[in-house]
Amino acid sequence: MVTIKYDNQGDAISRDVPREAPALIDAGGNGSDRTYTYGDILRLSGAVARGLQKRGLKRGERVAIISANRAEFLLTFLGALQASLVAVPVNYKLPAETVAYIVDDCGARLVIGDDARLALAPQSVPKISFDSDFSSLLDDGPFTPAKMQPTEPAMFLYTSGSTGRPKGVVLSHYSHLWAISQRVRRPVSIGQRSLVAAPLYHMNGLAMCQTTLSHGDTIVLLPQFTTRGYIEAAARHRVAFLTSVPTMIAMMLRERELLTQSDLSAVEAVRMGSAPITQALIDQVRAVFPKAQISNGYGTTEAGPVVFGPHPKGIPQPELSTGYPHPDVQLRLVRDGREVQDEGELEMKCGALMTHYHKLPEVTARAITPDGYYRTSDVFRRDENGFFYFVGRVDDMFVCGGENIYPGEVETMLERHPGIHQAAVIAVPDDLKGHKPIAFVVKAPGAAVDEQAIKTYALANAPAYQHPRRVFFVDEMPLAGTNKIDKRVLARQIPTGGDIQR
Repeated sequence: MVTIKYDNQGDAISRDVPREAPALIDAGGNGSDRTYTYGDILRLSGAVARGLQKRGLKRGERVAIISANRAEFLLTFLGALQASLVAVPVNYKLPAETVAYIVDDCGARLVIGDDARLALAPQSVPKISFDSDFSSLLDDGPFTPAKMQPTEPAMFLYTSGSTGRPKGVVLSHYSHLWAISQRVRRPVSIGQRSLVAAPLYHMNGLAMCQTTLSHGDTIVLLPQFTTRGYIEAAARHRVAFLTSVPTMIAMMLRERELLTQSDLSAVEAVRMGSAPITQALIDQVRAVFPKAQISNGYGTTEAGPVVFGPHPKGIPQPELSTGYPHPDVQLRLVRDGREVQDEGELEMKCGALMTHYHKLPEVTARAITPDGYYRTSDVFRRDENGFFYFVGRVDDMFVCGGENIYPGEVETMLERHPGIHQAAVIAVPDDLKGHKPIAFVVKAPGAAVDEQAIKTYALANAPAYQHPRRVFFVDEMPLAGTNKIDKRVLARQIPTGGDIQR
């Protein structure tokens, strides 16, 4: 049983390292890196907490954060929690109308962020800018973080809203404290550096920062992901641990010249999560980082980042597997309303589970089963050794001529082709078949592959119904706010009135 040291998420900052040890390197992208020690993080997050309380904010009230990644974002997040307030990181890449909806829906009493993004928030809510008046918020002095009850909310994380309005996932203080306590640290010296470029309004980047601070290690934080910035920061700061979405790594691997020029010998671990990975991507990562441990992570906003782990009998984990069920997480696969052993929708119960969706009791009731499992809407397969494999989203699956197709399976097949660097598959309506798959492809460097060659390859390596009826080539995949491929943008690039062959 793992002991949880803290009762306030904002206080989950290691005291086992010297105060002068580096906690955060804000690699702001303009060459002027800012380094914060553990002493700085404790002092400044406390100053934020004191300043927020001085403004009259009361226990449980919400503070929205709208900003690119930067030190002030983390300090505000930690300080708000220490002050018994609820932090609401907001996806600034959403339309202004949706950002305003989130600020209103959560009932934010204050919005804090950078000048470039604060304008997205409605004028009716008071604002503080990181770029102009943040220093006036800080109130230096001793501060003892508020003692929180386990079920009290720490943060709202809003889902991306791909189907309708974003939903506010209410996460208690206990939820991420439990997750932090369960994330086993790699057996290396204290102070390893982890590169975070995923947005802090998303579970992937935020949870990584929380875990790193609790372990006494060092965050190297980028304002946002760019391939050049990511590679240069990893080399300049001798980063040991890369945490990413697979799309980010796939885009980085195309920068062959820069990779050759950069010293990335410090990289010892590459963790990819939040989207499926392919064997081709793993092989490419291994070629660039030959000594690195490569892992395939899985988690959800609603139930946290701790789901899988190693096999209890020591059986090696297959590379495409997400792992064996974590001993403190209960998992089951459900198909057609009954539990199955082979393939079905993943349902899970663990300490990181959300309390509810904000102001959405009926949606919460549909998401949480009567016996307390979260319905993930993700389809998984389980092999004979108990290892799990991600198959696709329940709502991504479409029917083509009576056959179920998961885009992720088709993408995995296409990316085995040596001429394909990345593939994204989309369903288009069809009067005869119901729907048919089409593909967007980024060619591998120097590849001369054409549409017919890809179709021929698909027909030879998968069931005929899976082959893409059209293939469109793009220079790079568009990214959504979570750094996953934005298929809605790709769908808008499909020619109207064009013939999508059967």
